[in-house]
Amino acid sequence: MRSPVAGIVTLFALFVLAIIGYSSVFTVDMTEQALVVRLGDPVRVVTEPGLNFKAPFIDTVIPIDKRILDLENPSQEVIASDQKRLVVDAFARYRIKNALRFYQSVGSIQAANIQLTTLLNASLRRVLGEVTFIQVVRDERETLMGRIRDQLDHEAGGYGIQVVDVRIRRADLPEQNSQAVYQRMQTERQREAAEFRAQGGQKAQEIRSNADREATVIVAEANSTAEQVRGEGDGERNRLFAEAYGKDPDFFAFYRSMTAYENGLKSNDTRFLLRPDSDFFKFFSNASGKPPVARAEPAPAPKQ
Repeated sequence: MRSPVAGIVTLFALFVLAIIGYSSVFTVDMTEQALVVRLGDPVRVVTEPGLNFKAPFIDTVIPIDKRILDLENPSQEVIASDQKRLVVDAFARYRIKNALRFYQSVGSIQAANIQLTTLLNASLRRVLGEVTFIQVVRDERETLMGRIRDQLDHEAGGYGIQVVDVRIRRADLPEQNSQAVYQRMQTERQREAAEFRAQGGQKAQEIRSNADREATVIVAEANSTAEQVRGEGDGERNRLFAEAYGKDPDFFAFYRSMTAYENGLKSNDTRFLLRPDSDFFKFFSNASGKPPVARAEPAPAPKQ
């Protein structure tokens, strides 16, 4: 029979072998690369994902991200070549290209972000300080971002970092300058609006004056035509009256009197202040319109 001591030794040996085996392997994730360090000195860099081996207890594995990383830069104030102040909001994208150099120079992503922020601000001031405000805002923005990226990539190469992209999210005047520009633009637009309004008022006045003049001419021509037609009608009426009078003066006098009675004796007022023997009432006392024959007064008796 085996002694109990031999079994304990065997179990201990297996336990030690398990610990040694566990500390001899490591895995690399697809999003990472690994730097193997032995007693503080780098040994190798593993870039392929999978299971790998290392010396137990003396090798240390430092994982380093190999994905594209973000660098958010706080807004910076830059002076352009035309002495205009700009507030620039930019960001960068980078990856760790050389893990050993990265570890030896900066050591961590947090330290790399601090260093890259300083380099990015310096590149922004150098590149944007050589161009005008209009070039930054409108004309050459894409080209300027490419120049900043190239400069930053060149300087970051010493840290084992490759800069993939640099973008200017916003480039604008400071708040106080923006308010002054907006106020000036507003004043200019108000001036243009007032000018357009004045031109419109002048044009409206011209159109209104032309319309009034044309209306006056049309009304005058219409009145002239109406007066001419009215005069022709009156002349025709007088001619007809004259013909009627010439044919039968008595009937014409009777007709005129009947018309006067119709116009004068309205249903609501039939009062007249005239003498009963006036010409107006001549057809009331005699249908022929002739005045009554005066009676001869008797001669006075002779005096005795």
